[in-house]
Amino acid sequence: MNFRNACKTSLSYDSTTGRSPAVCDLVKGVWNKGLHDLGESTRAQRHLDRTAEPHSTPLTMPIYHSSSYSVKTVEEYNECTKQGGNYYARLGNPTTAAAECVISALEEGAGTVTFSSGSAAALSVTLAFLKAGDHVVLCRQMYSGIFQLFQNHITRFGIEVSFVSEPEIEHFRSALRSNTKLVFVEAPCNPTLGVVDIEQLGHLGREKNFLTVVDSTFASPVLLKALNYNVDFALHSCTKYMGGHTDIIGGCITTRTVEQWRILKDFQQTAGTHLSPFDASLLHRGLKTLPVRMKTHSDNAMQIALMLEKHPKVLRVFYPGLASHPHHDIAQKLMPKGFSGIVTFEMKGGFAAAKTLVESVRIINLAVSLGGTESLIEHPASMTHGSLDTLEEEQQSPCLTLGLIRLSVGIEDIDDLMLDLRQSLEKTPN
Repeated sequence: MNFRNACKTSLSYDSTTGRSPAVCDLVKGVWNKGLHDLGESTRAQRHLDRTAEPHSTPLTMPIYHSSSYSVKTVEEYNECTKQGGNYYARLGNPTTAAAECVISALEEGAGTVTFSSGSAAALSVTLAFLKAGDHVVLCRQMYSGIFQLFQNHITRFGIEVSFVSEPEIEHFRSALRSNTKLVFVEAPCNPTLGVVDIEQLGHLGREKNFLTVVDSTFASPVLLKALNYNVDFALHSCTKYMGGHTDIIGGCITTRTVEQWRILKDFQQTAGTHLSPFDASLLHRGLKTLPVRMKTHSDNAMQIALMLEKHPKVLRVFYPGLASHPHHDIAQKLMPKGFSGIVTFEMKGGFAAAKTLVESVRIINLAVSLGGTESLIEHPASMTHGSLDTLEEEQQSPCLTLGLIRLSVGIEDIDDLMLDLRQSLEKTPN
């Protein structure tokens, strides 16, 4: 049985093995088509399988904000604890399960666990599967919050942490040790959009017997399905594209196997890192339009990247869709439907030009984060990846230069975004 078919069969409920992941209403397929044979926009509209409920069901999952659920007998309570019924909100919630089943359908994985943030997801998968004495390898090109999590906190638990400077697979192979149990990467990487060949990484993980985590927040499961490349865990900050409306904080991990899901779910329940039902409801809503939004994000970003690449005040542009990107061929293989909405570029005029540009835009918003419907722009060295107090230090980094700008391209009309950027570029010093 190949991996894709294994994922399909693992979605079915098995009452003999305990709790199982949430599944959507078309988990068994429809009209001789399996769930994963349906289009992504179709899968994104589905809802939690509630066939056991009588009569009609709401098209939009209600927000179940109850912290506890009553049962008729002690036996009924014990059945819930064994088979996954709802009895205490930290341990399970129907609204959260509804979002999780859609994510699993989009990722084509065995099961999904949602968390209170992307950082909580990264912490949870690390502590759920590693112990003191184990070793984890990460790429230095990553979100600064996750870098700080591993550098400053994970190491206090006796877990060894190494960073490689570049996303090429040879660097990861060279960094492996006899006690390496996990490799954690972003694809694409934040902020310069390097693309790890996660297909090779998945094969390396099987060869050397370590687990693999791919944070593809910048791509979403619509554009990059990490689990199809023998990766163990697909992680996202749901705050970004999956929520899509800049109104939630959340994270998720989809697992390759049901057993991995059970281990991760047990940690989430024990640690209390779960997603609230209110945020889960907003996430579920955002997922319905994710395939449509990602196409517009990608189309707009490509046009902007091409324009910036030709602009005389721009030194270089980092966008996986450009032929000039060093990992363009890998991106084409992993992301055939589009290259997402993040464009990073460096100004020839350095910090002064970058600061002028981000403060001059009027349609685009100067703000951190990314992945919402509105366009956001920021200066990584003084905002998300540093501060005004550390600019001299950041200047030593080969990737995080003082002229670097990260643009999260939204779904506004492309002509308006181009106008805003062109007018703002005119104001920048050379």
